[in-house]
Amino acid sequence: MINLFLIIVISAIIAIQFVNTKGKGVIALAAVFINSIISSIIAIQALHGHNFEVNLTGTIPFGALPIKIDALSAWFILTINFTVITGAIYGLNYMKSYIDQKSNIMIHCIAYIMVHAALIGICSVQNGMVFLMLWEIMALSAFLLVIFEYYKKETLKAGINYLVQSHISIVFLMLGFIYVAYKTNSYNFNAIADFSNHQSTLAGTVLFLCFFIGFAIKAGFVPFHTWLPYAHPAAPAHISGVMSGVIIKIGIYGILRMLLLIKADYTTIGFIILFISLFSGIYGVMLAIIQHNLKRLLAYHSIENIGIIGIGIGIGCIGLGTSNKWLAILGFSGALLHTLNHSLFKSLLFYCSGNIYKATGTMDIERLGGIIKQMPHTAFLFLIASIAICGLPPLNGFVSEFLIYGGLYNWLFNAGLVSLVIIIFSILGLVMIGGLAMLCFTKAFSIVFLGKARHLPDTNIHELNFWQLFPMYMIALLMIFIGMFPTIFLNLLQQPVSLFTHHVVLNFNCMRLSAIDSLQVIVWMSICFMVLILAVAGLRKFVNRKKIIATSTTWGCAYPTSSYKLQYTANSYARTYTKLVKPLLDIEKHEIEITEVFPSGKHYKTSAYDKIERIFVDKPLKMIKVITSSFLFLNNGRLQQYILYGIIFIASVLCIPLIIEKILNFLQFLNHL
Repeated sequence: MINLFLIIVISAIIAIQFVNTKGKGVIALAAVFINSIISSIIAIQALHGHNFEVNLTGTIPFGALPIKIDALSAWFILTINFTVITGAIYGLNYMKSYIDQKSNIMIHCIAYIMVHAALIGICSVQNGMVFLMLWEIMALSAFLLVIFEYYKKETLKAGINYLVQSHISIVFLMLGFIYVAYKTNSYNFNAIADFSNHQSTLAGTVLFLCFFIGFAIKAGFVPFHTWLPYAHPAAPAHISGVMSGVIIKIGIYGILRMLLLIKADYTTIGFIILFISLFSGIYGVMLAIIQHNLKRLLAYHSIENIGIIGIGIGIGCIGLGTSNKWLAILGFSGALLHTLNHSLFKSLLFYCSGNIYKATGTMDIERLGGIIKQMPHTAFLFLIASIAICGLPPLNGFVSEFLIYGGLYNWLFNAGLVSLVIIIFSILGLVMIGGLAMLCFTKAFSIVFLGKARHLPDTNIHELNFWQLFPMYMIALLMIFIGMFPTIFLNLLQQPVSLFTHHVVLNFNCMRLSAIDSLQVIVWMSICFMVLILAVAGLRKFVNRKKIIATSTTWGCAYPTSSYKLQYTANSYARTYTKLVKPLLDIEKHEIEITEVFPSGKHYKTSAYDKIERIFVDKPLKMIKVITSSFLFLNNGRLQQYILYGIIFIASVLCIPLIIEKILNFLQFLNHL
């Protein structure tokens, strides 16, 4: 299986270089599809308790290379495969407008195959050094995918930002793996478990936090999130969907994998993750509301949903630390299911944004409006995904968030005073995240799809073809299926969750008083309510079928003609919210520079900036720039001085060890005295 997987990757990369532009995309899709089938067959077996394990010979530096796909790996592999396949099908049609860029398309297709192979490899290998190599391949491949339109300054800047922060992530992961290898003389994951078992709980906690920072940068937890709002809008729509859907989720996989390997103070870790996640969720959605670029808005919602996943992981860890098995089960179940759910509705939202961009040529919400008539399928799919991301029944987002709520309420039964305060604030945080998400997506949907068009010609906007809508409907159907039949997916979660809870699995017969017991009832009640509404609407239409209904324009408050200027803008829709949060966020209103000789009027624009980015990224970079600028005199263009620098460097390399040796000998002499 492994050899076949690698042969397909290598063969596809070679074949892409010898076919036409359209053929490159077809080969990439075929390679991803076949490898997804191969890995999914193994993953499905692992998800039912039949782990896949094989030991490869390896090399002298790495030693033996164990490959293992257990239930946790299987859950992420299946999530990755579905999102990558739908992204490939969507991208095959999305990239037709770039068909003249032959070399760029070739690199794009190769990078797409490589990022999929690297993601599957990361979920499978059990060797730290090979894990880091695959992590680097994933980072570089994703970088190439992000900078597809490298000729745009903003795109290249966003890609470099992503690449730099990805390597900061690698530094922390490398520190963790190298430290364990130094102590155990092995890079295998089993060495991490053996090392933590023979160390204090404090040492295990510190080691986990080192790994956590590395994985948190990739996942997009605040304050490690600053690359994400730039990379997602810069990439093509299908790449944005894959990045938000699965690439940032590999950070979640890493955190969960280290929880299984490292013996640590789970209660302390749980509180740390819970605090960071609550802050990430609230801060992410607060910034999302004030964005005017649709893809940037969706990018901040990725941070919000990573926060929700982290809340589930946090309460799961607290459940392990306090021996509260049901808290652990509900927490980890909610986190894993929300990982899948977010992959679905967020990739669907990014694909919808791609449709809008192709039809209108802009992502500026202030310039959109009234396109529901020209793009009804895109509007319907965007609405479905918006309902799901807000956590409303009967769609999939409600199920996973309900499990996390259930875990918090379950925690109440055994909570002390401090824990009770934390529970209350956690529930309020989740409520705030859900409420602000509804505010954000009612704004996004209404401003983009409803009302009258703003600055856009009506004639050029049209719905996209079947093959671009097909993967989107696949995602929507799976979202509806999860929402309608959640117990099927909760049963699939038994094996991965049991890895954390030591084989205490979900048992519906023993949990009649828990959140799971009422979940299916709530889902079906909401479905019945929706059916009732549709039945009433259908009955009304049937009764009035023979009546003549006159239609006319709505009264325009004494204005002779209606204008799009009388509608809410994205800024005015959230005006009340903006006033409330302005002290917390960095919101600026500035006048647009006038270039006309006889201007008709002034124009103002509101822009929002990430205050955390300003504090933790911009200010340190300015300080570094000030420090390094004082050494500019060294770069004077004189060859003689450059030769002198080389001589000084060689002399330093030779002399410094001798000087250190003399100092050490002198210190030893003083000790003898």
